[in-house]
Amino acid sequence: MHIVITDCDHESVDIERAGIEAAGGRLTLCQDATPEGIIKNAIDAQGLIVQYGQISAEVLAALPDLRVVSRYGVGVDTVDVEAATRHGVAVCNVPDYGTEAVSDHAITLALSVLRDVTGLDRRLRQGEPSLAPAQPIFQLRGRRFGVIGAGAIGMATARKAAGLGFEVVLTDPRLTPGETTSEGWSVMSFEDLLASAQVVSLHLPLIEQTHHLIDAAALAAMREDATLVNTARGGVVDTGALVEALEAGRIFGAGLDVLEEEPLAAGHPLTRFERVILTPHAGFYTEESYAELKARTAQNAIDVIAGRRPRNILNPEVLAQS
Repeated sequence: MHIVITDCDHESVDIERAGIEAAGGRLTLCQDATPEGIIKNAIDAQGLIVQYGQISAEVLAALPDLRVVSRYGVGVDTVDVEAATRHGVAVCNVPDYGTEAVSDHAITLALSVLRDVTGLDRRLRQGEPSLAPAQPIFQLRGRRFGVIGAGAIGMATARKAAGLGFEVVLTDPRLTPGETTSEGWSVMSFEDLLASAQVVSLHLPLIEQTHHLIDAAALAAMREDATLVNTARGGVVDTGALVEALEAGRIFGAGLDVLEEEPLAAGHPLTRFERVILTPHAGFYTEESYAELKARTAQNAIDVIAGRRPRNILNPEVLAQS
């Protein structure tokens, strides 16, 4: 069993190595996510573990022994799942490892923007104790918190928002507008949620249907006192349209952990706005979630190669081909 990590920005891969070696396998860390590098380093590999590497149809065709691609994290937009299925390669992810961490971060971003926490801190350090630049500040109870995407992370965020006193509303293609969830939250259409929520929190995968879901039209439909929170995928938001909306004062602010351009370039237009809080794709991280992510990513690959069904697989039909 040979498993190759194509790329990762982790300080250590000791957790993955321990799990793979305990299963009788061998782990190689390459740190070369170019197609040429992946093919060269994984030519005899049965498994790939990837973070940012693009696993294209061409890469898959060049790796005849490959059985599984296991990705660190939730999204698999860097993997050609259809091509993998054609080649009989399982594609695995870890969709629920960061539920608590990411939902915590979404709430943190929302509150930080609404209460201007970073602005108050920065001005106080500069000898400006005035509250005036942060006003208006409203209580949370009774404000409407809109969750777009009612998966595990979205629902965890909704529960935490409700616990703080927000009125929670949801939209999701799997739910019918007009319904009420078992928690007592109203299900709304996408358009009605945008038009009524003071916080709009995104919890969606990046797929063709969600790319630039929050575009100029969506931003124009939002309230002027609305805060946009994105802890999902950067491409769900049209960055240029968001900058224009913020410049025009069409929305109140934004808390962004994910961006179309990562890492964000110094001097990017988003850095100019007082009511925009930016974090470097950090929402997934807690000590607990980090260890779980690494162990489960490796275990998914081990299970497929060993002929077992992994905990998480996007194309289970390939297992019947093995």
